[in-house]
Amino acid sequence: MDVMPLLLLVAGSAGVAGLARRTPVPAPLLLVAAGLGAAYIPGIPDYTLDPHIVLPLLLPPLLHTAALDSSYLDLRANLRPVALLSFGYVLFATLAVGYAAYLVIPDLPLTAALVLGAVVAPPDAVAASAIARRLGLPHRITTILQGESLVNDATAITAYKVALAAALGAGATWGDGIREFAVASVGGVGIGVVLMVPLHWLRCRLRESALLENTLSLLIPFTAYAAAEQVGASGVLAVVVVGLYLGHRSWQVDFETRLQEDAVWKMVSFVLESAVFALIGLQLPVVLRGLGEFGTAQALGYAAVVFAVVVLARFVWVFPATYLPRFLSARIRDREPETTWTAPVIVGWAGMRGVVSLAIAFSIPSAVHGGGPFPARDLVLFLTFTTVIGTLVVQGLTLPPLIRALKLPGRDAQAETLAEAQAQSEASRAAEARLDELLRDERNALPGPLADRLRTVMERRRDSVWERLGAVNPVTGESADETYRRLAREMIDVERRVFVELRDARRIDDEMMRTLLRRLDLEEAAAYRESAT
Repeated sequence: MDVMPLLLLVAGSAGVAGLARRTPVPAPLLLVAAGLGAAYIPGIPDYTLDPHIVLPLLLPPLLHTAALDSSYLDLRANLRPVALLSFGYVLFATLAVGYAAYLVIPDLPLTAALVLGAVVAPPDAVAASAIARRLGLPHRITTILQGESLVNDATAITAYKVALAAALGAGATWGDGIREFAVASVGGVGIGVVLMVPLHWLRCRLRESALLENTLSLLIPFTAYAAAEQVGASGVLAVVVVGLYLGHRSWQVDFETRLQEDAVWKMVSFVLESAVFALIGLQLPVVLRGLGEFGTAQALGYAAVVFAVVVLARFVWVFPATYLPRFLSARIRDREPETTWTAPVIVGWAGMRGVVSLAIAFSIPSAVHGGGPFPARDLVLFLTFTTVIGTLVVQGLTLPPLIRALKLPGRDAQAETLAEAQAQSEASRAAEARLDELLRDERNALPGPLADRLRTVMERRRDSVWERLGAVNPVTGESADETYRRLAREMIDVERRVFVELRDARRIDDEMMRTLLRRLDLEEAAAYRESAT
């Protein structure tokens, strides 16, 4: 197996993603553009998307990362809008795009058009997460977009299987479709529920080995996905259910595991997201080579129609789904916060498509039952590609200025800091009471300075959050807490250099130096995390 193309892809996409952080252009767009340009550089190998690799090997870890970072409580509180988008909208978009393609493209059977509709129906999980992180959208909109992107792939894949069976001549009926959707959804959730508790139990029992726990963590999304797919259920839903549960219970695992797991999954997510968006751009030569009987101008005309329907169908669904339930139900009006017209505009425009749509399109077989070619398969690939590129470029580039133009309220940093300070204050008081209780036991006797040090650490942790609400240094613009953290890191850096000098002078060995440096690294990590909040 030649690993050089894979190394080129990973290294190149990571480099472009790193460069994007120094530019105002979102990383996904720069990666897609780089892929489009690299596709025609002489010597660059063909990177044809293999659905047997993308769906079982790339999708599970990306979904798992997004699920770990999501809030089960927030998703439960917004279950209605999330469900309307991840299930209702995907099915509506499948029918709308499919019927529009059937009307516009001559000789395209309705079943094949519905295959296209299912392929381009789901917005991309990676794009949604990237948008939320970069733009600082209001909390509820972020939750809805992320929740939608976690589940909608399962709906789209199931709809695709049903439409494909009909297009291939397998005699699928509406009853078959409903039955398959029920099996996929209920089975996927069921597999996730069955796996989540024993997997969490196992993680909690491996407290003495953070490396072993994180090895298990890397295997979990693939295990959940494969187990569900093996019985005909939705691997996407199984991964999401397990990830949400483990994220909700992550406080129960060892602190060292959490530190390592956070770093490991951030690295995995960065590499995979970068490679995925670069892969999208690299598909252009493969797609264009297969156009065959369709001229470029004709295909681009069809592409414009499909893109327009994809964008409009989302608005047609989002506005009624936002306001109609509130109009019909007093309970919904009382339970859910009031919303303005700007929120559905943002949700409607944040519908970028991604690599899952392309992977599903590439899985379309070349022939139907009986040996004939699949109707307009190459055109379906082209229309999927142009829809993905169009939504990423048009919507991705215009979403930030749209948010600024609508003056959408961002997160209230002051209120969040106040809530954090109040939570920390309650926790510190409980810890101080527990310390006093422990010190009354003679088995826990400590010299006065050490007991005072424990109290000082708690006080510092409690006071640091309140200090971020206070006045800033007129010279540096820092709060007292930020100055404290900066000076602490300077002191740690000095200690680190001394340890290295002692090692070089052979006064301590490398093993001792690494032990001492690890302690400093943990202290610096704590200082960085607190100052970054």
